[in-house]
Amino acid sequence: MKRSTLLTDLCIIVLGSLLFITGIGGVRLFDWDEINFAESAREMVLTGDWFNVQINFESFWEKPPLFIWMQALSMKVFGVGEFAARFPNAIMGIITLLTLFHIGTSTENRRFGLLWAGLYTISFLPFFYFKSGIIDPWFNYFIFLGIYFFARYSDQAESSRRLRNASLSGLFTGLAVLTKGPVAFLIFGLTFLVWLIFRKFRFSFRWKDVAAYLVMLALAGGAWFIALAATGHSEVIKDFIDYQIRLFETKDAGHGGFLLYHFVILLFGVTPASFFALSTFRRKALKDEDPQSRSSILFRWMMVSLWVVLILFTIVRTKIVHYSSFCYFPITFLGAWAASRMMDGKLKFTTWHRIALIATSAFYGIVLTGLTLFDKFKQHIIPLVDDPFAVSCMEASSHWHGFEPFVGILLIAATIAFCVWFKRSRKLLNFLPLAAGNLLFAMTAILCAVPEVEKYSQASAIDFYIERQGEDCYVLPSYFKSYAQYFYTDRQPECNCDDFEWLSKGPIDKPCYFVVKDIPEHVQRLREDVPDARFLQRRSGFQFFVREKPSGQQDTEADQGKDSKVE
Repeated sequence: MKRSTLLTDLCIIVLGSLLFITGIGGVRLFDWDEINFAESAREMVLTGDWFNVQINFESFWEKPPLFIWMQALSMKVFGVGEFAARFPNAIMGIITLLTLFHIGTSTENRRFGLLWAGLYTISFLPFFYFKSGIIDPWFNYFIFLGIYFFARYSDQAESSRRLRNASLSGLFTGLAVLTKGPVAFLIFGLTFLVWLIFRKFRFSFRWKDVAAYLVMLALAGGAWFIALAATGHSEVIKDFIDYQIRLFETKDAGHGGFLLYHFVILLFGVTPASFFALSTFRRKALKDEDPQSRSSILFRWMMVSLWVVLILFTIVRTKIVHYSSFCYFPITFLGAWAASRMMDGKLKFTTWHRIALIATSAFYGIVLTGLTLFDKFKQHIIPLVDDPFAVSCMEASSHWHGFEPFVGILLIAATIAFCVWFKRSRKLLNFLPLAAGNLLFAMTAILCAVPEVEKYSQASAIDFYIERQGEDCYVLPSYFKSYAQYFYTDRQPECNCDDFEWLSKGPIDKPCYFVVKDIPEHVQRLREDVPDARFLQRRSGFQFFVREKPSGQQDTEADQGKDSKVE
């Protein structure tokens, strides 16, 4: 490896560490997904059961264990907390940038590798993605490599490495299955099918390569499922499959969205890469390219995979931002491809590119400024809101440092500077102001804005849960789904009862705290369902009640009652 390449790798590692590790423990985990996975990892560490994924010390069949193993290992090293839960994704951020740089360099040249890694880094959603504790960064990385190595397999120039490329494709697709489930193979399979259709099913292969692919896929992706079946846990596999089907057929509560949800999210969330990538959506985009070059081959696979995932998750009724997050790979590839051609004079950096980039930066800058001014104007906004929970959440107060609006202004100024300089001279260095502005804005949002926004959403409930740590009690959110009470009360196995009927009316053996959203109908319902619950306090967004252990109740009788209800 060349010395310059090693130096670039070192720079990427240092920069990635500063960007992705800084501040990951500075804000609490968010419901549902972040806390869901972190809680499974916490229970894995607490119980020592590394084979079964659990939530509330019961089998959790929605996800395979690979990512949760990573979080559990992180918690063994750093202790249970937000930093440990998010650390694996910070590491994946660094790995991703190194991978894109090297694949980009081998696909075209060093400039293209830097463009691809750089656009991935400075685009907003991909940046936030590596500061989170969700499962998708690893999942999508494995899918991407599965597709990439199969693209290499389809390249006639790689005929001497076909067995290796098929094996690696199967391995990484299998690891994706072990990370999040069979949807990984679905994405790969649909991408391959659509690619075949465009090729009019002209594709040469060797049966030994197919066998190698399937063996690696089975070993990496199926080992855990086979182990479950062999140890008598086949019902977990059935529940897991049923859950995957339900995601496609139904809309999860709170996770609906309009038809073009993912198109809008990706266009404005993966900026600036997305606006460059739009230049590739034209007929005969590759007409001036060597059709057999490695770049052209990867272009086709990235374009196909982008549309496959977009259409697939447009069909899926559950709409969550990270469902389409695999698209960050093809969008940033296509963005780098277009930017590279602009620098070579093959594509134009048009007026609409400049308008789109500046307008989007202005929007983000205005949003950040608006957040800092929210407390000053919320009394004028509250009368316009008809959601009582949202109104109650607005009672929280935020504390800003004062410099945040200037970061928004700098973002706009940096984008304008880039547009002016890049129009005059198509050089790689002209991306520096755009990169600096976007990264400064993203870091400010993570370190300053997100903690303040959290105060208006879940902070009061999380604070209440933290206050219950070490107390022998039950804690039960009522009439809404949450995992936060498990993680932030440091729940122990003896306090895992979630049977609302028994906790609200039965002979409980310890106090039970009920958490309800500050919605009049919900509060009234709780008073009717738990008539002997005592009101404790009201904090922004939530009300808290407690039902004490019935006086004179024998512990043994209470335990028997609890056991019968749980069973």
